[in-house]
Formats: sequence, C-alpha cells, structure tokens
Amino acid sequence: MLDLAQSPATLGGGLNLFFALLVGHALADYPLQGEYLALHKNRHFRASGAQQQPTGLWIHCLLAHCLIHAGFVWLITGRAAFAAAELVLHFALDAAKCERKINFHTDQALHAVCKLAYVAVLLAGWVK
Repeated sequence: MLDLAQSPATLGGGLNLFFALLVGHALADYPLQGEYLALHKNRHFRASGAQQQPTGLWIHCLLAHCLIHAGFVWLITGRAAFAAAELVLHFALDAAKCERKINFHTDQALHAVCKLAYVAVLLAGWVK
C-alpha cells in the first residue's frame, strides 16, 4: 500500500487515501488511456478508411482500460479485492457511458463514488 503517512482507519488517512485514488483515476483515465483505447473501447466506434479493426476489439480495449484502473487501486490500497471491484465497476460504468445510458459527468462522478466507497469500507473497519 502507498505510504499515506496516516492510517487509512483515521479520517485524515482516509482523505489522503481518497485523494491518492483520485490522482490514480486521473492518470488512468486521461494520459494512460490515450486516444486509441478511448475510441476503441466503445463497441459502436467504427474506424474510417483503411483502418479495419478486428471484430470484438472493443471488449479488449475496455478490459485493458479497466485493468489499468484496477492496477492503480491495487497499488494504492494494497487490496486485491478493491482492485477486483474496480475492474468490474469501471467496466460497467464505462460500458453504460458507451451505450449512452449515462453521460460523461455522471460516469466521472460515479467513479469517484467508487473510490469513496473503498475508503469508507476501510474507515468502517470492515476490511483490515
């Protein structure tokens, strides 16, 4: 787990952890996602011209993007269970965004709520 100077079981430590998770999210969602994953994770995206892509490429791109997020959660919290939750939740939220069931702002807010939930679980003492 990232050394956050305070135990995540304290409010200050929880805030530090939440901030670290948001930083990880920003890195994974913007510079580490890149244009290729951002476009091709959407099953409705069609490349133009000679850029023929394999059928089903979107699932690999969406999964790769979600694994990057899960990796950050694992590195920051030290908990594989949170990483697994992040993988599933991030996949579901981004798929919903690609299907236009939620918009970009709702997607980002719900990702932050997920990070807040991991911190709340630690603060509540449900996971050591």
